[in-house]
Amino acid sequence: MGVNEGEEEEVGMDDKAKRMRDLLSSYYSSDQQSNSTINNGSSRFATLDTINTTAFDVEQYMNLLVQKSNLEDLLQRHVEMAAEIKNLDTDLQMLVYENYNKFVSATDTIKRMKNNIVGMETNMEQLLEKIMSVQSKSDGVNTSLFEKREHIEKLHRTRNLLRKVQFIYDLPARLAKCIKSEAYADAVKYYTGAMPIFKAYGDSSFEDCKRASEEAIVVITTNLQAKVFSDSESIQARAEAVMLLKQLNFPVDNLKVQLFEKLEQFLVDLHLESKEIPHSSADQENLTESATSAAHEASIREFSEAVRAYRVIFHDSEQQLSILAQNLPKMHFEATQQHIKKQLASSDLVAMLRIIWTDVLLMDGVLPEAGLRDFTMEAAHVAVKQYVASRFSHLLLDISGTVVKVGNEMEGGEEENSLHATLEASKKAVVQGSMDVLQDFRQLLDENLELLSKLRDFVIDWVQEGFQDFFRKLNDHFLLLSGKKHPAGQDLSFREGLQGDKIFPGLVLVLSQLSVFVEQNAVPRITEEIAASFSAGGSRGYENGPAFVPAEICRTFKAASETFLQHYINMRTQKISVVLNKRFTTPNWVKHKEPREVHMFVDLLLQELDSIVKEVKNILPEGLQRKHRRTDSTGSTTSSRSNPLRDDRMLRSNTQKARSQLLESHLAKLFKQKMEIFTKVEHTQESVITTIVKLCLKSLQEFVRLQTFNRSGFQQIQLDIHFLKTTLKDIADDEAAVDFLLDEVIVAAAERCLDPIPLEPSILDRLTQAKLAKTREQSPTP
Repeated sequence: MGVNEGEEEEVGMDDKAKRMRDLLSSYYSSDQQSNSTINNGSSRFATLDTINTTAFDVEQYMNLLVQKSNLEDLLQRHVEMAAEIKNLDTDLQMLVYENYNKFVSATDTIKRMKNNIVGMETNMEQLLEKIMSVQSKSDGVNTSLFEKREHIEKLHRTRNLLRKVQFIYDLPARLAKCIKSEAYADAVKYYTGAMPIFKAYGDSSFEDCKRASEEAIVVITTNLQAKVFSDSESIQARAEAVMLLKQLNFPVDNLKVQLFEKLEQFLVDLHLESKEIPHSSADQENLTESATSAAHEASIREFSEAVRAYRVIFHDSEQQLSILAQNLPKMHFEATQQHIKKQLASSDLVAMLRIIWTDVLLMDGVLPEAGLRDFTMEAAHVAVKQYVASRFSHLLLDISGTVVKVGNEMEGGEEENSLHATLEASKKAVVQGSMDVLQDFRQLLDENLELLSKLRDFVIDWVQEGFQDFFRKLNDHFLLLSGKKHPAGQDLSFREGLQGDKIFPGLVLVLSQLSVFVEQNAVPRITEEIAASFSAGGSRGYENGPAFVPAEICRTFKAASETFLQHYINMRTQKISVVLNKRFTTPNWVKHKEPREVHMFVDLLLQELDSIVKEVKNILPEGLQRKHRRTDSTGSTTSSRSNPLRDDRMLRSNTQKARSQLLESHLAKLFKQKMEIFTKVEHTQESVITTIVKLCLKSLQEFVRLQTFNRSGFQQIQLDIHFLKTTLKDIADDEAAVDFLLDEVIVAAAERCLDPIPLEPSILDRLTQAKLAKTREQSPTP
């Protein structure tokens, strides 16, 4: 409450003071026109505030006040107006008193001025008389001394002329003394002072002096040029020599061009020295690093001093020197990029960048207008980015070289022994090579160098983008090596190490397992390293997302591994299909002879399957040790034709009855539960081998369906299949499916047979045992 009351009193005091000022202003105002204007308007718009204006109407104001106020307000207004009137009277008295004091003071000042001016005119007249007297005496002295002064001035001019003549005659001797004492500044001063006389009288009175002086000046000019080109002279002395040559009207522009060419040659020599800086082994580097660094530092300091001298001598050369100075880091980075194209270690790159930055700082102190810091930063940005890309390119080439070895070794007949070694070497090349690359990049970030510190965020982005692009190119390269992608452009260089255009199945299998390794081992480990050292910072915005996306890489290589594995299975089954096709298209099955032994194509088939088993076991891991027996099958454990029906049909000699029985087998097939033969291929030995066996047997069935057999041909097929039943159970994991497919081959042969009478079981067993014995004799087990 106290605060509010104080504020109300303060506002009231301000209003009161304002009203008092307005009243005083209106009292002294003489603008009658404004009064009439206000009077005209007041009749229509009358308010209580018109009391403070010159158009105040008492009657109108009182009527308005009585209409708008009650008795208490009128009494309060009466008290306020009485107080205001009293204050106005007091203020008016003070104003009149102050004006009266000012009038009195002004009157006193005027009186004193009148008293002080009374004797001034007499004094001025006396001063004028004295000045006239001094002037008359001075004119008399000048008149009496005029003749003597003219004579003295004439003698002085004669003396000066004689001194000049004497100077001209003494000039050759003076110049010779200056040459001897190397006082070239005095010599130039003497000669330039005598030039007007030589121009006027050099061909007549002073011809000999002029000739001798010019000969001396030629010597002086030669000595000054030598001083300008001398590196032992100080910068100030060389600049002074150029200024003296300018005074002698010597063509300094030619001298400027010659000095600049000397600076350019100096820069070329520095570039050659930078190319010769060793970047070899640690021992050699320790032996030569200090000597080389000291020599380079001395050379760059000498170059900077030469630039400083050139700038002092020729003041208008900043732009020309700036271009020259920018060539220094440009040449350095050209040499650096040549080293980067080779396999350059990060320590060598850091050493080169340190030398470049030291040189730039030194030159920036001499020539800050060149903007070498910004120029070098841009060039370093390009060079470091090129280095990061180069390291990934060399890593890709190393992995490619390791994988390509398997193709060359297979070409030399070392397939079985090289697959596992190549796979392990390729795994090591991927992981260890990536770790080495990350170590090199980590060293770039850890270096306490201003040039690299400013590029830290960019390096982090380049590393992440580089790994993303590296794995993409690695996948493309794997597709190229496997024959799933045709080479184009830059991909041609990746196949230079691979002999010929032949794609080996073992190589495809290695690529499949290597892709699994990249997905399950390499990418997670690299992700951990990137998260530990290359995740903080980065110049990419959050809206652009991360540069390195391991989930996408894993998906890519998972799909690639499945593609390569399926491609391997296709390649192997296609090769076996060629053997089967040759087997069934070559003989005339209608005229086939009675079978006496298992056909040799079975040996070829088993040899191919044996090589596949060795190849797969050399690369792929083992799966669950579980044989799929007949009782484990989810479908029928027998052929879709029942064995009793088939045996009964084969014992009949009547072909018509056999065909009738075959019709019954087709009807029985409709009510049999189907067996799931072809399942998803897994990266295990059992899965791949079983899938290949199933595909081969399915191809065998299809080839059988394309032929027409006589009884002997049908029996030969029966004998071969019976032998395969005995041998394939040790190769394939899914025995039930294999038996089912073998039975389907027999049924297909019976369908295509003109007289489907099978061999007796005893004959089959005897021929099969004979073949097994013969096989054991040819390849005895140790």
